[in-house]
Amino acid sequence: MKENCSPYKIVLPNKKKVGILLSIPHCGVQFPTDLKSSYNSEIIQKPDDTDWFLEKLYDFAPSLGITTIQAVYSRWVIDLNRTPENISLYNDGRIITSLCPTTNFLGEKLYLNTLLEPNKNEIDRRLKNYFQPYHQKINALLKELKKEFDKVILWDAHSIRRTVSTIQKEPFPDLILGNNDRKTAENSLIELTLKNLKTSGLAVNDNHPFKGGFITRSKGNVDSNIHALQLEMAKDLYMSNDELDYDNYKANEVKKWLQNTLKSLINYLNEGV
Repeated sequence: MKENCSPYKIVLPNKKKVGILLSIPHCGVQFPTDLKSSYNSEIIQKPDDTDWFLEKLYDFAPSLGITTIQAVYSRWVIDLNRTPENISLYNDGRIITSLCPTTNFLGEKLYLNTLLEPNKNEIDRRLKNYFQPYHQKINALLKELKKEFDKVILWDAHSIRRTVSTIQKEPFPDLILGNNDRKTAENSLIELTLKNLKTSGLAVNDNHPFKGGFITRSKGNVDSNIHALQLEMAKDLYMSNDELDYDNYKANEVKKWLQNTLKSLINYLNEGV
């Protein structure tokens, strides 16, 4: 992949557009050609911290009128859901990978040696080339939607291993809705989303242990009627039990309640609640 390749992919709706933007910032698996040789070649063959197959899981979005933005590059190049200043969003002792990670979630080194790890100049370059364009495009897409709709929703889609001991010792619940303690979306929208997610029969948490990352926190602006929600889901809901392969049967079950949830949000917007 060429260095000047766009760091995002846009999937446009194939029916009448609605006021929802879907962001999938951790589905990228590409590495820029000029950086590839710096990484452990074995570990980047299948970057483990990827939100695998989410673009496939949400492939129904265009048929609902939803616009989608997807990351192209791996979060190991730069994490689009961290603060550009690399300031942690949590202070509870959990270990979270950084803006330009040098290890994966398991603590394994990504680069061949420490000399190849990104310094400040390289981090600044990656911010300019990969991070800022993704966020600028989200801002532009939200601005476009706001011209057409009084109220819009940003849905930031994520998935995670059932257990990541560096974050918490206990397994994660099935679904975690993040809204930064009710700051990034209005309460009625959050309650509606939780209600619909719970119809799945799965365990649903609100803001624990994830409150939403930088995308949700920086884009959600209730006063401007831009409402941002992050949905984190356990990978084994739609992947094989070993979290390696896409499981069509399980994924189709997930798609049913995902679609119903997003349809309810579309109705919410149309009713002007």
